[in-house]
Amino acid sequence: MQSNFEKRSYIFMINRELLRTKVIQTLYSYYNGNTITHIMAEKELFHNIERTYDLYFQLLQLSVEITNYAATRIEIKRNKLRPTADDLQPNTRFVDNLFVKQLTENIQFNDYLTKQKLSWVNYPDSIKTLFEDIECSDFYQQYMESEKSDYTADKDIWRKIYKKIVFESEDIDNAIEEQSIYWVDDVEIVLSFVIKTIKRFEQENGARQALLPMFKDDEDKEFAQKLLEGTLKNGDAYRELIDKNTRNWDIDRIAFMDILIMQVALTEIIDFPTIPVNVSLNEYIEIAKKYSTVKSGTFINGVLDNIVGELKKENKLVKVKSFFEKK
Repeated sequence: MQSNFEKRSYIFMINRELLRTKVIQTLYSYYNGNTITHIMAEKELFHNIERTYDLYFQLLQLSVEITNYAATRIEIKRNKLRPTADDLQPNTRFVDNLFVKQLTENIQFNDYLTKQKLSWVNYPDSIKTLFEDIECSDFYQQYMESEKSDYTADKDIWRKIYKKIVFESEDIDNAIEEQSIYWVDDVEIVLSFVIKTIKRFEQENGARQALLPMFKDDEDKEFAQKLLEGTLKNGDAYRELIDKNTRNWDIDRIAFMDILIMQVALTEIIDFPTIPVNVSLNEYIEIAKKYSTVKSGTFINGVLDNIVGELKKENKLVKVKSFFEKK
């Protein structure tokens, strides 16, 4: 699986990429009869978003849990009946990691975990397996053998662990799936936020180091709400537009997810005049590639492009030009 960890530059946890996906997931549940009313659908949407923020803290917590496991293992070896010299004088660089120590003391981190009751206590085998995978990695060996010990190196080892070990771990995927159905599709992007958070840590901030907030501002909340409501309200009308522009296709054979993605895309294209059409198209094409069939991106792009052209001809599509476009 390809990731774009280092390409992301978000400074808040829930962005519009995630919000679009959450709206589509909520509508999928709604149309499949899992939610009954529009109000229930809206509650489901924001519950889903909040659970994604929980995942951010749950994944951050992995660094603390793995470190605690490593420290416990050192103590067990020290207390053996016949400890070796290495048991009595172990290399404690990993368990003395300055980034993890700072995170362990972080006020926001601890308050949130306590409030939401987040824990890995039921997954000791997952923690054990992760640490064993870490121990086998070349970058861990280099870290433990290096004479240079500093805060930057302590952050860097954990960025590598999340990127190369946690991201690839089927065991963690299974544990996450057991904990919440909302987390399954979010792991990759939330891991990118965890890595971004580690990069932003500054030693001088101590226990008050800021973690990523859930939303950038109220505008993003309103975006998600309006996108959901607009699709629920106008979904049938948009379905007619889609049917009209797929006459050469057997509509019953078009993937339901493709139709749903196009309905949400049309809501954004029509109801959000400040968002350029090409931005909306690109976002939903990427969503289709991830959540629907192999050919969905190309198919959706063609259908939406035709609909947009039709709306423009009928003067039914109004877009506010940006400052730069006006110039």
